[in-house]
Amino acid sequence: MSNLLTIKSGSLTESRRKFLEKTGTSLILATFGAAFFTSCSSTDDADPASPTPSGNSSSGITISGNTISIDLSVQTELTSPGNWLLIENAKTLVANVNGSFVALTSVCTHSGCDRNWTFGNSRFTCTCHGSVFDPSGQVLQGPATTPLTPYTTQVSGTKLVVTR
Repeated sequence: MSNLLTIKSGSLTESRRKFLEKTGTSLILATFGAAFFTSCSSTDDADPASPTPSGNSSSGITISGNTISIDLSVQTELTSPGNWLLIENAKTLVANVNGSFVALTSVCTHSGCDRNWTFGNSRFTCTCHGSVFDPSGQVLQGPATTPLTPYTTQVSGTKLVVTR
């Protein structure tokens, strides 16, 4: 008859305790490890509260190559300071900062999230992991360590042109 449980020293109670400690520790590490890797994945769900124009002419936004044209008579909310757009099709953030327009890539330099953004107090926040950037793209708070790429903007009448 073979035993599946072999006790070399100590009592059965001590062996069970060690087994449970090892198993419990492994279970905790596995749980936190899975949570960590899930939270740091580069796939992100769009935040329904974020402004996300489709990039077609009916939205007042036209994307052609490296140029994005925004009709400010259609995207009227962008004319007010503090308002912003996330143009998913062009992976671009556009904001009105105190009456001036700024544009940056929406691809976060931490892990590549490109759709989970908020803007407030003249700061862009990637809600995937909490990196915060100023309107010029500089990192204000990590985990990102590299700035976002800025794009040039030019206004002519009611048209805002972003060149990537």
